[in-house]
Amino acid sequence: MPDYRRFRVPGGTYFFTVNLLDRRADTLVRHIDALREAVRLTRRERPFHADAWVVLPDHMHCVWTLPPGDDDFSNRWKAIKIRVVRAVPQTEHRSKVRIAKGERGVWQRRFWEHAIRDDEDYARHVDYEHWNPMKHGLVGRLADWPYSSFHRYVRFGLLPSDWAGRAPENFGPKGEPP
Repeated sequence: MPDYRRFRVPGGTYFFTVNLLDRRADTLVRHIDALREAVRLTRRERPFHADAWVVLPDHMHCVWTLPPGDDDFSNRWKAIKIRVVRAVPQTEHRSKVRIAKGERGVWQRRFWEHAIRDDEDYARHVDYEHWNPMKHGLVGRLADWPYSSFHRYVRFGLLPSDWAGRAPENFGPKGEPP
């Protein structure tokens, strides 16, 4: 097993990608209310600010800012994933390994995080997240995808409702895709 170490910044801002195990599934949008409730309960127990979020059928991206002195995003994700698994019906295929471990086959075990470095890095990741429904061909206009903080950004005057008529360039940290 690799010696994977996460970069932790107490009170930091992070970009996350969290995937379903079955990348052909639509569990996240089909059970959006279960996901929303899992996030709500987790935020009540372990506060964080959801700066931006997009939920796609099989994965989601978000930008969170943790409270000062707090770097525990892993247990927040664990709590969210557990709550979603408990709320959705068990219809997914499970491998023998997952069955033996008593695990469901809903989520990929890990998630990807990136510590946001500066304002430019923040803007690139939020833009990437908001662009994602169009990137995956789910909508022709971002305003048509209901599961995105894009609508909040429009409501607060941070983005126009017709933003992103084409793919924004240079998403993610320099030299690496988000």
